[in-house]
Amino acid sequence: MKKVRWGILSTALIGTGKVIPAMQKGEYCEITAIASRSLDKAQAVAKQLGIPKAYGSYEELLADPDIDAVYNPLPNHLHVPWSIRALDAGKHVLCEKPIALTAAEARDLVEAARKHPQLKVMEAFMYRHHPQWQRAKQLVVEGRIGQLRTIQTFFSYYLVDPSNVRSVPEYGGGGLMDIGCYCISLSRFIFDAAPERVCGIVEYDPNFKVDRLASGMLDFGRGTATFTCSTQLADYQRVNIFGTEGRVEIEIPFNAPQDQPCKMWHEHDGEIEEILLEVADQYTIQGDLFSQAVLNDSSVPTPLEDAVANMEVIEAIVRSGKRGGWV
Repeated sequence: MKKVRWGILSTALIGTGKVIPAMQKGEYCEITAIASRSLDKAQAVAKQLGIPKAYGSYEELLADPDIDAVYNPLPNHLHVPWSIRALDAGKHVLCEKPIALTAAEARDLVEAARKHPQLKVMEAFMYRHHPQWQRAKQLVVEGRIGQLRTIQTFFSYYLVDPSNVRSVPEYGGGGLMDIGCYCISLSRFIFDAAPERVCGIVEYDPNFKVDRLASGMLDFGRGTATFTCSTQLADYQRVNIFGTEGRVEIEIPFNAPQDQPCKMWHEHDGEIEEILLEVADQYTIQGDLFSQAVLNDSSVPTPLEDAVANMEVIEAIVRSGKRGGWV
């Protein structure tokens, strides 16, 4: 088998707008089918994107023997239930972030995955695979900023649409789940550790009842990470990684453009080097890396336990925000 045959659960915009077209460019990905609760919608998207098969239910897609792996971009509250159903149907699973609504639910997925050791499961934190993040990690590991001491992250956009899933608490809405998860994930990725304690301030929208502004401090023992994320601020994202002898700044850390070079800066010895990364699509890279793990029966780039660890920190930030103080 040269390519993994993929089925897509739902016509969610993240899939149809970014992930599917990117994976169709991949060397090891073949998008075979897409499913929606509406057959007409599934057929329309399949025609638009050149996908051979369309199904009017997720169950039909999971029953298709020609599908090897499933990409799950459903709303957050459906990530674990449908990922488990996909595993039970014998499919590998790439599931959107955040992996679950709670750390306990994420552990349920880990347990389900252990019952199917031949199948691969991974949380789709696509940013980690982009060359700019691989370069940032390399600079830190090689001591090119001295000793890593602190990371500052900002990520925001403006959304006040009550019908959007990000505005619905029951669906796992709110800024922490949607974009704060990145701020936490990258800090753990660069420190290569879990924080020992966290402190958070969380503000909730009075109408939607989801968090709209959250700031957090993560104490890693040998350094700290701070972040602010918001669903009701001007669009912005930036990451700064500071060491005793230098720093790394990433211009567009998360929504890296797939059609132009990304830019980052490395400051060291009193000089700032601008680094231009060649054009890359992080969703294509992610799809190919996961597919290679399937084809070669090798480990996925990011183990599922990493997703559980991220959920634990999100929950701790929420607890700290409610009661005040460190958790």
